Amino acid sequence: MNNTEPKTIKIFDTTLRDGEQSPGASMNIEEKLRLARQLQKLNVDVIEAGFPIASEGDFEAVQKVAQTIKGPEIAGLCRAGFKDIDRAWEALKYAEEKGRIHTFIATSDIHMKYKLQMTPAQVLDAAVKGVKRARSYTANVEFSCEDAVRTDLKFLAEVVGAVIDAGATTVNIPDTVGYTIPFEYFNIIKYLKDNVKNIDDAVISVHCHNDLGLSVANSIAAVQAGAGQVECTINGIGERAGNCSLEEFVMAIRTRGDILPFKTNVVTEQLTPASRLLTQVTGIAVQQNKAIVGANAFAHEAGIHQHGMLMDKSTYEIMTPESVGLKASALVLGKHSGRHAFKKRLEELGHELDEDALNKAFTRFKALADLKKEVFDEDLETIVADQAKKIDEKYKLSHITVTCGSFAVATATVQMEIDGMQVRTAELGDGPVDATLKAIKKLAKRDAQLLQYNVGSITGGTDALGEVTVRITEGERNPVVGRGSSTDIIEASAKAYIDALNRLYFSTERDIESL
Repeated sequence: MNNTEPKTIKIFDTTLRDGEQSPGASMNIEEKLRLARQLQKLNVDVIEAGFPIASEGDFEAVQKVAQTIKGPEIAGLCRAGFKDIDRAWEALKYAEEKGRIHTFIATSDIHMKYKLQMTPAQVLDAAVKGVKRARSYTANVEFSCEDAVRTDLKFLAEVVGAVIDAGATTVNIPDTVGYTIPFEYFNIIKYLKDNVKNIDDAVISVHCHNDLGLSVANSIAAVQAGAGQVECTINGIGERAGNCSLEEFVMAIRTRGDILPFKTNVVTEQLTPASRLLTQVTGIAVQQNKAIVGANAFAHEAGIHQHGMLMDKSTYEIMTPESVGLKASALVLGKHSGRHAFKKRLEELGHELDEDALNKAFTRFKALADLKKEVFDEDLETIVADQAKKIDEKYKLSHITVTCGSFAVATATVQMEIDGMQVRTAELGDGPVDATLKAIKKLAKRDAQLLQYNVGSITGGTDALGEVTVRITEGERNPVVGRGSSTDIIEASAKAYIDALNRLYFSTERDIESL
């Protein structure tokens, strides 16, 4: 048993930046703000809000988060060029001393040769100049050696020492491509601790990708070697196979305090609400067996396990469901429940709605309660998510009529509002969903391709609120995700497809404006 005072590891959340780079996970400004408020409740130390120079939308999102969120530091990513750095601070300045400029340049031979086409000396010079430029705005400067794991160790140590001398207060040693394994990563961090003379003048940060499924293990190895900050995302989302999962790292540290002398400032009871909110915003579901926040994380089916749980929960649970924000009781309200009880339960679930949003959510709750005998917390979460979703709408669903049967060709008649005008058409299809989506596509006059269609129930029972998630693309555009919910799965499918079309349309418009 380690009796020394645990070292506090800073949690740098990059869900709004690296997480958003997951295909189909792009978020608008309001969605980023919703997640940022949840990260504030989670009490992360740093929120990386975006890449300000990437687009006007990203700039506005970082600026809005910097203006709104209190408590965590707010970071913006930028390349080690003056134009990038200037743009980042223009968005971050509203956070004042809690604004963090996070600048980077690649340092591995493969990146320097093929991507940057720069010599090591040129890269070192650019890194130092970039940090000095950032330092002219704020003392809160983080520098990242992109692809650090595949960088020559001597050169890596030289760059790290030089940027600390230039004023960097945090140095990030990322496993950009998810290549390393724990003992190797431990040795890289230890090498820097042993060979960079001024290393104690900065916090060592680590940012691990999950291409080999080792991002959490690598992050733990890094803090054992001396790292003081871990960069991670809710649900582990991010580029390719994703990032170090925040909830997995935090709960590993908390659960194994007997051999890991570390702690974080994270309010772990907010982990499940954060996970669910991210799923609602992006439409990217968490697999059932996902550690900590998956549907099966605290489920027990085997007879031996169930017997042990009945005797003492610690036989098969190494943490309590309550510690990660799961409630023992799921059933809450019914059709006879009043507005006051509805509002109180939403507040218990962590949702604070303004009067107008509350009224609209309550109206939908009443409509759902008339259709269902039981309304669960998950249903309420979906109602709030749909109500809070403030994506611009070019396309709106008015109504659908579908006919189908064993010996009849499915036909869907769809009426939509497009730019304020009502339009209607009918289409045949290979089933009611196919016919409905064909009709919507025809009315919208978009050449969108459906890449993925998922349907599931929010809760159990034949009267359950169904949730549909679709992933679509058009031409060379990045995929977008849409989601919709209803007790009628055809209506939920239509809502999801129209949600995705709106996202596709407005992401196209933003790209055109940024040219």
